[in-house]
Amino acid sequence: MGRNKMDTFYVGALVENHRDKKRIAKISKLLVDTGSEYTWLPETALDKIGVVREKKDVSFMMANGTIITRSVGFAIIRVDKYFTIDEVVFCRKGRYDIARRKNARRPESCG
Repeated sequence: MGRNKMDTFYVGALVENHRDKKRIAKISKLLVDTGSEYTWLPETALDKIGVVREKKDVSFMMANGTIITRSVGFAIIRVDKYFTIDEVVFCRKGRYDIARRKNARRPESCG
């Protein structure tokens, strides 16, 4: 059997509030990490489209060993003709260049 290859690349994406699909944010440069568990999106964009913080104070370990907490919600992410509903982390500007690979799917606008 072949191995699954982990990879990173950039895409443009639309993010929708899954409860009100008319509320949309455009993310022009989303870093996709195929090994990631979460999608990190700017909290300003998520707040603007009304994404609810379903889980608060979720812990994440950064690459330097620091533990941080962030809120997590759910949103629809669309790229071209494809879409999924995903757990999204409310990303504050900065600090995410040191995220562990599993937490690294994020737009460049997170810092």
